[in-house]
Amino acid sequence: MKKTLIAIAVLSLFAGCTTLSSQAITTNQPERGYISVNTSANTEVAPDVAEISFAVQTSDTKSMQKATVENKQISDKVFAQLKSMIDTKNGDYIKTADFSANPIYTYSGSKKNFDRYEVSNRVIVHTKSIDKVGKMIDSAIAAGATNVDNLTFSVSNYDAQCNELIKIASQKANDRLSVITKIFNTELDGIRTFDVSCNANNSNSPRLYMAKNMLSAVADGVGAAESSSTSISNGVIKIYANLNATFFVK
Repeated sequence: MKKTLIAIAVLSLFAGCTTLSSQAITTNQPERGYISVNTSANTEVAPDVAEISFAVQTSDTKSMQKATVENKQISDKVFAQLKSMIDTKNGDYIKTADFSANPIYTYSGSKKNFDRYEVSNRVIVHTKSIDKVGKMIDSAIAAGATNVDNLTFSVSNYDAQCNELIKIASQKANDRLSVITKIFNTELDGIRTFDVSCNANNSNSPRLYMAKNMLSAVADGVGAAESSSTSISNGVIKIYANLNATFFVK
């Protein structure tokens, strides 16, 4: 009965952040009181890694081979240009992500009409040279890349950042537990449940939008100097750690 009264009191004092309640864990165990804590920690980190996905698309109405040869010629130029801008000693690399060659058809009612042969080659650049991202996009487009499919930023020491945030969240939980047990003159008696998570939130979608604008400018005949004035901002990455735990009380 005493533990039940404690549970009601703490629910009133710590509603929304830290609670104490009592319930039976299983039908075969006696009712035991427990403390529940929910804490979090977060930080903002400047990204130091970028991944850019480039594509070269070519087409020909008569020959798949011609479209393929043209694609290889352009892709080799794009690859060579990007390779000259990365630092492999710092972990940078370029990899082929996808290659496809297909006939393209149009439809008029139920009739299927051949339109063209289309070849696409996509490569991904992984680089820590964040300051060169804008120049890489400009150079790849100038070399013949037709699409910038994706641009994402990340943090190379993500795990270390998560571990540090988990330590902070755990210390917060420990401090709250200490306050509650002192107020109600009770002691902890083992862990009931424990759950911890860490995730990152990187809202960099506008960067891809700007890259597409730049592609449109090139397609419309705008000069390279004008189109390259579009800057790429890497922003910040927010990393969150959450801790949820319950502890039995004596």
